Amino acid sequence: MKHLKYLNKFLWKYKATLLLGLLFIVLTNIFAIYPAEFVRNALDSLIEKLNNQENENISLVLLKYGGLIVLFAILKGIFLYMTRQTIIVMSRKIEFDLKNEVFDHYQKLSIGFYKINKTGDLMNRITEDITKVRMYLGPAIMYSINLSVLFSLVIYKMFAVSKILSIFVLFPLPLLAISVYFVSNRINKKSERVQAQLSTVTSISQESFSGIRIIKSFTNEENTLKVFFNSCKEYTSRQIELIKIEA
Repeated sequence: MKHLKYLNKFLWKYKATLLLGLLFIVLTNIFAIYPAEFVRNALDSLIEKLNNQENENISLVLLKYGGLIVLFAILKGIFLYMTRQTIIVMSRKIEFDLKNEVFDHYQKLSIGFYKINKTGDLMNRITEDITKVRMYLGPAIMYSINLSVLFSLVIYKMFAVSKILSIFVLFPLPLLAISVYFVSNRINKKSERVQAQLSTVTSISQESFSGIRIIKSFTNEENTLKVFFNSCKEYTSRQIELIKIEA
């Protein structure tokens, strides 16, 4: 996680947008939880009125709670949209800043650096790798905050209904957390292998197009295609391995 500390300056730069997004996440989850309570209250009211033979008021009960469920669903949708318009847009702005910062840094590096490193690999850093960073700054942060808020609200509601039942429900949670930890470690390792191979594919394609005159002069098209094909095949294989673990 220490490498991610560098990104804190960008989060601080857009702190107002991030805090606004946090507020929208809280509101989204509040409006997501209450419909379940409305269903419970509606059923309790219906049973009570049926037992008391108050048939004429049943329609009003259904209309009241049905209207509340629809209203809360609409409000949840609005605040979910606002969440994405704040946090995801923030991540796009940080991606823009990062790409400019990396490009500016590339221009300050020595010629010796460019002799050692492949152009395609450097191109991949400023495109695909920064896109992965944006995924952390946008969706990862949004879903992490969302999960934390939702978890807190749901646990509170669960214990308010039944403490014993809540304990039974939460009992498998540590086992689930441990399994997720091990699976996520494997995902990270596979993801690194995928990114490394993608850099290789980008490097081969960039070098091939840069040296296309030499390739044509020596009629080396077939061999170049074979190298690129094998590199793409390896990338596909690694990507499938990653997808299997994610699935």
